[in-house]
Amino acid sequence: MSTEAAINVSQLPLMGRNVVTIASGKGGVGKTWLAITLAHVFAKAGHRTLLFDGDLGLANVDIQLGLMPKRDLASVIAGKLTLEQSVIDVTEVGFSVIAGRSGSGSLALLPQPRLIALREQLLLLASSYDNVVIDMGAGVDRTVQTLPPPRGVCLVVTTDEPTALTDAYAFIKLTIADRPNTDIRVVINLAQTHGAGQKTYETLVKACRSFLKFEPPLAGIVRRDSKVRQCIQQQKPLLMLYPNCDAATDVERLARGLISPS
Repeated sequence: MSTEAAINVSQLPLMGRNVVTIASGKGGVGKTWLAITLAHVFAKAGHRTLLFDGDLGLANVDIQLGLMPKRDLASVIAGKLTLEQSVIDVTEVGFSVIAGRSGSGSLALLPQPRLIALREQLLLLASSYDNVVIDMGAGVDRTVQTLPPPRGVCLVVTTDEPTALTDAYAFIKLTIADRPNTDIRVVINLAQTHGAGQKTYETLVKACRSFLKFEPPLAGIVRRDSKVRQCIQQQKPLLMLYPNCDAATDVERLARGLISPS
C-alpha cells in the first residue's frame, strides 16, 4: 500500500513534527552542508531519515554527496514519478535522498496550489520516517515560504557577515508574519569560536527583539573547520571522513537538541 493510500489527508495538519527545515536569508552560509551532516547524524543514531532537496533551481545535495541520481524532484513535478518513487536510498550514509536538479527553475515557477500539493505529498511521505530534513533554497521567495510544513522546526542558518545577518533577519521577519507559530531556531555557522558565535547570535536576536518583539532561540553554533571544505571537495559527508573534528562535534550537539526523547 502506498503512503498516500495508508494515511487520511485529514491527518495532515497534525503531521510534520519530525521535519527539520534548513533555511537562510542568503547563499554561502553552509546550509546544504549542514542539512547533509544533520541527516547523517540522525541516521547514525539509528533513525530512518530522509533528506529532501527543496532548492530545485540550484540543487546541490546530490553533488555534495557524489551522487548521479536517475530520479529527482523535477521528474515528480513533470508527473513522471510520484514523490515516493523519487526516493534514493544512499546505503553508504544510511539515509535516503530526494534530489533536485540543478539549473531547473521548475519549482520556483510552480503555481501556489501545486506547491501546496507538493508539501502535502511530502508530509504524507514524512510519516514513514523518523526524521525528514528539508534543504530549502536561500532567500525569502514564495517557494521558501510555502513548501515547509506548518509544524516541525525551522533552522535559520547565518554567519557573522553583516549581509548574512541582515538576510537572516529578513527571513525571520517574513516567516513570523506569514506563519507566527513557526518554531524558528538560529544556527550560527563558520564561527571562529563558540564565544564568537554567541556574540553573532546576540546581534541577531537583539534586532529581532527590538523590531519584531520575537526572540528565536539558539539551536547551535558550528565552528569554522577546514575539514568541512575538504569533505565538500571530495564529495563525501563530514562524518564519514572526519567524524571527530570540531564541526562534526558541533552538529552532533545541535542534533541532540532536535531529537525528541523516546
